[in-house]
Amino acid sequence: MLSRLGALGVVALLAGPLVPAPASAAPAPGERAATVEERRLDRAAPQEILRRSGFDSVAPELARALDKARSYDQARRLVVREGRELWRRAVDRAQGRGPAGGDLSRDDDRPLYWARLGMARELRQWEPKRFSLGEERRARLIAALERTSRGQDAVRFAKGSRAQGHTAQGQAGKHPAKRILVTGFDPFTLDRDVRISNPSGATALALDGTTIQTADGPARVEAVTFPVRWQDFTDGAVERALRPHLSRVDLFTTISQGRVGRFDIERTNGAWRGGFPDNDNVSRTETVPVSDPASQPQWTSTTLPYKEIADAATGRFPVYDNTSVTEIPAGGTEPVVRPDGPTEGSRARAGGGGDYLSNEIAYRATLLRDRLGLHDRLPGGHVHTPVLRFGAGNTDPATGAVTDPEFVRNRLDIIAQVRGILRVAASES
Repeated sequence: MLSRLGALGVVALLAGPLVPAPASAAPAPGERAATVEERRLDRAAPQEILRRSGFDSVAPELARALDKARSYDQARRLVVREGRELWRRAVDRAQGRGPAGGDLSRDDDRPLYWARLGMARELRQWEPKRFSLGEERRARLIAALERTSRGQDAVRFAKGSRAQGHTAQGQAGKHPAKRILVTGFDPFTLDRDVRISNPSGATALALDGTTIQTADGPARVEAVTFPVRWQDFTDGAVERALRPHLSRVDLFTTISQGRVGRFDIERTNGAWRGGFPDNDNVSRTETVPVSDPASQPQWTSTTLPYKEIADAATGRFPVYDNTSVTEIPAGGTEPVVRPDGPTEGSRARAGGGGDYLSNEIAYRATLLRDRLGLHDRLPGGHVHTPVLRFGAGNTDPATGAVTDPEFVRNRLDIIAQVRGILRVAASES
């Protein structure tokens, strides 16, 4: 995800006339409004995506199960179970296990996204018959759904990783298995085109729990995904999900959709939000809010082997070591683009990955790495994928199909190339 400061004309592709939704009064019981994001569910394309993947039954099944809940604790257990099942089902579908559920290609990330929103809407509007449910407890249920259906409580690495210094043998029988943690995002800019898929989310589903054979032995990949919402990041979603694992992995990569026709390894991340509307049509223009802001740096940097990744043959898209940032120089007042990175004492206005949530997840993840004292021993950073595009004859959001052969080919090629990039990164680390 790039900002309005993004390169190569991606602004015209991603930015649309989005206006933040006006605040509204708290609804009365029984009249709880769906979020902006949830209201898109009723459009034709999301319904078709759910129907053609078999995920259209997910939200109604949750609603029926909730009606039988006799207590809050029972409801919470149900939500956790169903959230985990949704993630497992999406991963299995992406990796060719179990029924496809319809004719939509298995590599598609969108069924998970729309099914989760359907479940969240059911929870938001649910009125228990056997007990009372206050808004705080309702919010906890929705938060549990978010965590579990994004794989955030399902990261499982076998014992014996190199990160722990153990000597247990990996799957190849020769080397301890390395551990790789990757992250992806939901689709976004959906008011421009509600059919949009996000290749980073598709990559997370395709790679979760898989093993990559590297020149240095096997590497186990675990994946989680995140929403495209400013508030979730403000509330610490990234840190909660990643903190338990960073000290135990050998490499991490945050991934998002970026520029047209290219991959970028983003060298530098900036502590600035540029205000582009999120999936709830909310804008934020401010310094990235983190704990202990007094010690917050304006910039963080990748520790991925960026030169080796950019030089390697990993797929059909070119891969760039992107060093550009936008800063306000020390003593200055206006933003300046710096092709070779930030200057001393400058204030961030965009990292290499812009000033949207892709830059922010890279900033937060690498700041967490550094605050845990792992900068010098943990390779980690951000990979921007190419923009996922529909076929040449399928570009009208109002009349176009939800999928086409070129769209699927582009997504599969991006997934395969991310796997290649991880192979190089793990081999060189």
